[in-house]
Amino acid sequence: MEGREEDVRVGANRYAEGQAIGTSAPTFGEEKDYQEPPPAQLFEAAELSSWSFFRAGIAEFVATFLFLYVTVLTVMGVERSSNKCATVGVQGIAWAFGGMIFALVYSTAGISGGHINPAVTFGLLLARKLSLVRAVWYMLMQCMGAACGAWVVKSFQKSQFERLGGGTNTVSSGYTNGVALGAEILGTFFLVYTVFSATDAKRSARDSHVPVLAPLPIGFAVFLVHLATIPITGTGINPARSFGAALIYDRAQAWDDHWIFWVGPFTGAALAAMYHQLVMRNVFFKSNFFKSKYIV
Repeated sequence: MEGREEDVRVGANRYAEGQAIGTSAPTFGEEKDYQEPPPAQLFEAAELSSWSFFRAGIAEFVATFLFLYVTVLTVMGVERSSNKCATVGVQGIAWAFGGMIFALVYSTAGISGGHINPAVTFGLLLARKLSLVRAVWYMLMQCMGAACGAWVVKSFQKSQFERLGGGTNTVSSGYTNGVALGAEILGTFFLVYTVFSATDAKRSARDSHVPVLAPLPIGFAVFLVHLATIPITGTGINPARSFGAALIYDRAQAWDDHWIFWVGPFTGAALAAMYHQLVMRNVFFKSNFFKSKYIV
């Protein structure tokens, strides 16, 4: 056991001969070299009297505030110019969203986990990574932070904010609501799937570099999804981002299809949580279900 503990400490892996790295699947009776976090309780009253609980919510508020402030300004800068070649363009918008997520997740992960997205919070809730009380608290602070960030942008340039659409998410002409919903579901699935993989307890124990690099693949996933779906919906995949911009812009066009930017991300997050738990983490095989005498 001393050698195994040393492997975990330095992040080394020991595999059997002929076994490709990263392909080991858990089997019954396999000895773990990592500590599986216990499932979070749905309601923990003690959290409400803990400063760390409120501190985490404040961190989510500030992070989402900064996220909306930078990204909405970037979107408006592109929309304002008649010559798209004179701006950062769609690629620049995608980099702004992905880069901000990378920086903010890195900055807040040690305080709140760096969710900055109600869909991510919802997926982690379904996987029992946090309590229902904390999840609701995070979502509330995320939406408030997003609205405040969009409001600051509007206070800087009110006329342009109202004329250019305030960075709101809408279904682009030529696309149906069904296509837009599908784009939001798949985009959020990819994002939340990346979050689960980048923060997996097993990988964190066996590879010491994983916790440090976790914000990078998450931010890059946001960047790639924006490249793919900006032409369809402007890319939501974050209900707080869509809600904050719509609330401050407050025009009919911002609310007409707003439900898509809640239903889509939450559905995608739920599917990602299910896939991670059933396939990536093998919860059925680790439970007593397949050991039951009723299973032949």
